[in-house]
Amino acid sequence: MTAATTGAGRRRIRLVATDLDGTLLRTDGTVSARTSSALARLASAGLDLVLVTARPPRWMGPIARMTGHHGVAICANGAITYDLLHESVVDSRPFPAEAALEIVRRLREAVPGGSFAVESLAGFACEPGHLQHQWDTETDPPTGDIARLLGSPAVKLLFGHPNRTADELLAVARAIVADLAEVTHSNPERAAIELSASGVSKATTLARFCAGRGLDAESVLAFGDMPNDLPLLGWAGTSYAVANAHPDVIAAGFLLTASNDEDGVAKVLEQLLAQEATAGTDERG
Repeated sequence: MTAATTGAGRRRIRLVATDLDGTLLRTDGTVSARTSSALARLASAGLDLVLVTARPPRWMGPIARMTGHHGVAICANGAITYDLLHESVVDSRPFPAEAALEIVRRLREAVPGGSFAVESLAGFACEPGHLQHQWDTETDPPTGDIARLLGSPAVKLLFGHPNRTADELLAVARAIVADLAEVTHSNPERAAIELSASGVSKATTLARFCAGRGLDAESVLAFGDMPNDLPLLGWAGTSYAVANAHPDVIAAGFLLTASNDEDGVAKVLEQLLAQEATAGTDERG
């Protein structure tokens, strides 16, 4: 496989890992023509593509088509690995049932008045009333008591509250359940947080994926915009935040590119591909 470099440290890049919403995708949820072209050129340059997202697999069909069914997706903040070519789940890392129930108990006690939803391989389900605050874009999902809903192993728990912001809920949850789960959020406009099993994040699943292909962190170029991207950006050898990123992501000091609506990811990839083309010319002498 050929390798490319970036201007930051001239690292050899062999894999591109990018978040979707707010990063690769425009605000209207589309992939621009410029971005689509850059992604298509990655394969020709011998570079792997991994989409790393909070989205569940059932939301990946349009993305798979927009990106030409190229690459692999790490979904549900690292809990699911999804084959974009065949649109099928290849691996999952669910919660232990006991841990999920203890998380529910602690959050109920610390933040009364909230509600839970569960993401499993079977789909989405939630407690009655959870969707009234538009925390999730689901239509007529199964509802019930959270203990019953956890009968199917959860790959992600969601906890929302009508009177708290996502950042407030994140701070509380990290203080009381960090020993049981990875806690984050992917949208500050939705008053909800997302919880994955302990040790499961975008970063840990991508690291496992890369290790299986003989790749290390230094060979990875990553892009993101939200708190759930911080582990990914911290792990990759070269990382960019888009200009519209959450303040916590900007403050972390990663490289910065243009916003998602200004093709920030594509701009970096074009530079990367130009360097690869130059390197290939030099090698051919």
